[in-house]
Amino acid sequence: MLAGFFQHSLDKKNRLFIPSKFRSSKKGKKEFILTYGLEQCLFMYDLEGWKNIETKLGKLPLTKADARAFMRIFLSGATQTTLDSQGRILVPKNLCSYAGIVKEIVIIGVMDRIEIWSKRKWSVYSKKSYTKFAKVSEELVELGI
Repeated sequence: MLAGFFQHSLDKKNRLFIPSKFRSSKKGKKEFILTYGLEQCLFMYDLEGWKNIETKLGKLPLTKADARAFMRIFLSGATQTTLDSQGRILVPKNLCSYAGIVKEIVIIGVMDRIEIWSKRKWSVYSKKSYTKFAKVSEELVELGI
């Protein structure tokens, strides 16, 4: 399970350091899929996690316009990236643009994926979400979660 919060910045070549906690313990190259996320962040999956996403996407009904639209957008942004020897990935410009990433970044672990946020957008989003946190937790407890 991925969890945690880190702050980093893009370098001039759009490379981002991935915290060691989110990197594989196996030696060799570690590959990820990076794509458009929700609320204007980026989602990053290891290849095993991405295969699970592909399986789920394959079950969406092609006869539903919303399902087709979601798959088109989600998959059009998907790019495979590999950690370099210093633990960095290259973040494509189209994904930086979508997420509003210029320099300062927040990286969080969210169960099966890593989310990459512009620091500014994360600040706005998290402030709104923190105010709902207690209410949502009460509702989840009532559901037995």
